[in-house]
Amino acid sequence: MSDVRVPLAIKRQVAERAGHRCEYCMLPELFSPAGFCIEHIMPSSGGGLSEIDNLAFACAGCNGHKADKIQEPDPITKRVVRLFHPRNDDWKRQFKWSSDGLVIEGRTAIGRTTVVALKLNRAGLTNLRRLLVREGIHPPL
Repeated sequence: MSDVRVPLAIKRQVAERAGHRCEYCMLPELFSPAGFCIEHIMPSSGGGLSEIDNLAFACAGCNGHKADKIQEPDPITKRVVRLFHPRNDDWKRQFKWSSDGLVIEGRTAIGRTTVVALKLNRAGLTNLRRLLVREGIHPPL
């Protein structure tokens, strides 16, 4: 993680652009027990800038698991692939929801790798998703 400061106005823009959802696991900020972060998609430690196109809105869990990772091995092919990039990749092309809406499944190597690397189906998230499904507010459209 970096101690790079992002101006409040930019933080607000990033959150609004994301619809106040984590851009990785789609957790709504409103239901998160922990604060959200402005995440550097290309980490500042790797030269990534604090520019709006390099920033994502992320829950603390996804931000913590991503850290400074930009690539990891695909769990199926074992080939190293880049992680999901919220500015360049379409979430629905890379991921899909399981039929019950509880689990994020990777559609592509990038999706599969990101699911594993960021632990997008951690127990706390799937438990929260179960409650949100019951309330009719998950999965997101």
